[in-house]
Amino acid sequence: MAAMTETNNIHAVMEGPEGDDAKCNFHHRIFLEPQEKKRDMKALLVKQAKKTCSCTPAKIKDCFLGFFPILQWLPKYKLKEYLLGDIMSGVIVGVLLVPQSIAYSLLAGLEPIYGLYTSFFSCIIYCIFGTSRHISVSIFGVVCLMLGQVVDREVERAGLDLDPAVLSALPGPAGDRNSSRNGTELLCDKSCYAMAVAATVTFISGVYQVAMGFFQVGFVSVYLSDSLLSGFVTGASITVLTSQVKYLLGLDIPRSGGIGSLVTTWINIFRSIHRTNLCDLITSFLCFLVLIPAKELNERFKSKLKAPIPVELFVVVAATLASHFGKLRENYGSSISGHIPTGFLPPRPPDWALIPNVALDAIPIAIIGFAITVSLSEMFAKKHGYSVRANQEMYAIGFCNIIPSFFHCFTTSAALAKTLVKESTGCRTQMSGLVTSLVILLVLLVIAPLFYSLQKCVLAVITIVNLRGALRKFRDLPKMWHLSKVDTVIWGVTMVATALISTEIGLLVGVCFSMLCVIFRTQRPEAPLLGWVAESETYESLSAYKNLQTKPGVVVFRFEAPLYYINKECFKSILYKQTGVNPVWVKAAKKKAEKRMLKEKEEGSGDKQSDIPTDLGLEAVGFHTIVIDCCAVQFLDTAGIRTLQEVCKDYGDIDVHVLLAQCNPSVRSSLLRGDFFKEGEEHLLFHSVHQAVDFALGTQGHGACKN
Repeated sequence: MAAMTETNNIHAVMEGPEGDDAKCNFHHRIFLEPQEKKRDMKALLVKQAKKTCSCTPAKIKDCFLGFFPILQWLPKYKLKEYLLGDIMSGVIVGVLLVPQSIAYSLLAGLEPIYGLYTSFFSCIIYCIFGTSRHISVSIFGVVCLMLGQVVDREVERAGLDLDPAVLSALPGPAGDRNSSRNGTELLCDKSCYAMAVAATVTFISGVYQVAMGFFQVGFVSVYLSDSLLSGFVTGASITVLTSQVKYLLGLDIPRSGGIGSLVTTWINIFRSIHRTNLCDLITSFLCFLVLIPAKELNERFKSKLKAPIPVELFVVVAATLASHFGKLRENYGSSISGHIPTGFLPPRPPDWALIPNVALDAIPIAIIGFAITVSLSEMFAKKHGYSVRANQEMYAIGFCNIIPSFFHCFTTSAALAKTLVKESTGCRTQMSGLVTSLVILLVLLVIAPLFYSLQKCVLAVITIVNLRGALRKFRDLPKMWHLSKVDTVIWGVTMVATALISTEIGLLVGVCFSMLCVIFRTQRPEAPLLGWVAESETYESLSAYKNLQTKPGVVVFRFEAPLYYINKECFKSILYKQTGVNPVWVKAAKKKAEKRMLKEKEEGSGDKQSDIPTDLGLEAVGFHTIVIDCCAVQFLDTAGIRTLQEVCKDYGDIDVHVLLAQCNPSVRSSLLRGDFFKEGEEHLLFHSVHQAVDFALGTQGHGACKN
């Protein structure tokens, strides 16, 4: 088979040179008849509208069950098979989650009780709406950091970062915050207002996530590559670590926010380092000595341990007892968690007046939350052989933010570390999340006040130790560089921008830079010459493999990228460089030689112009055909089609023919729509490079690109 033609579009006559052998080789054709495409948009829209708006009992039932996955898996729950694993994993995650909830509340600039509320409600709501059996939805450090920056900014903007005595004397909005809207005196201090800001951001984030699920715009997450997310999390982890250093040292310095907060924080730390609280410093050091080796042992022997050792809980209990009986606050001025109330506060709606201030801040928080949740749910679903629905996951994480925002909670998402613990301890279904919420409920109702004397430096140590996974990415850089230099650069740029500028800008920089990398890679792609693998029909890169053969008079060229307006000039320049022949220069040289010869004739014997040779300037061309392998050209735009036309014309002017091989249906369709094949001319599209080369050798210049 020599070529492919499409009926009613390309009429290619493949008659080779005279002789039985030539005819045997070149008279076969493949006729591809295009499918008839229905282009009646009105009928298509009416059909889609009927399908969408149809309301049948079966469809209502499917929609209802799909929206509440708990109604699907709960009736099928196997008590004897699933219950023990769910209880064990739920209890262990709950035990680990208690100290982390308190610690991450500090990171978000909120009181410890709000972290416990958040973990409690998120576990229950995800159990109802989520489709993943294994992920743990609760407090995530990076999201807490982003939220805390918004909270600090709004608190400072409202003037509530001052002492209560100063605040009450202030005129205007800052002072009016202490009075209720009904005229009765209700104290709304810094903590109260910070929670109102956090709840408002959480509500708006949840609305964005539900809207993403409704409009099925989960495709946004494809722009967040693994290297980008990893760099973002690592950069944010450095910022988190920096924000916790002041608690390790017992320093009372303002929390820096905005652009360059990392540098500002370290400057403030070194300026105040002489005021370090030795009690907090020693406590932090001792906690590190216990937590880091214990965490390493948990990881090293996780295959032998039925459950990880809850060393964080042991450290919290021991540190609380030591602080209480040693009177560390009274004797050494150590900073403690303070009163943590029991029970639940009355529901309170978000502050609607704050929405204009925080609406933009909620966008990156929502995107990071749903991207991590969807990626983790798909990863563990694939590992355990079941399926999740990405849009339903966005609904689930959205409702995990919208509903709890009325109950003094802040933003949540899936967390990798707790998800790994949940999976490794026998979790089988979402029931594990309900068990975790019961453990936290027990703490809320009974145990919470006992953490009154817990030092904040202990919570800071817990937060920093849990950043080990993200910070270990530095150790993997050599391996990452070996696998993909581009991904490593994306990781580094995103990490540096996130750490040194800000988390929001860092995420934006990472997305833009990764997209630019894609563009640059298509702008300067690989474009090798190909050689023939003996005794086969395969052609491979001459620069990559040895012992390849070339056919006399035929050059085979592969362009490994889409051909569009960005790289059209690159395509031509590389083609001219690889073939060693620039047809424009050859034509110019030919014309110049003709003029010189004509001038010599006129000055000499006065012979006629017809005596001038017609092959002037062509002695440098050592081939008669170029075969362009289009297997890696995913698409063409108008500039790409025009570039191919120019290449065919320019080479045709010096009697070099250009053949196209292995064009995919999209490229063939673009060529047809772009009038690449002129009416009345015979053009061929070859099914393989081997067929194109055989055709070129047989015809030796008859066929493909006549101009």
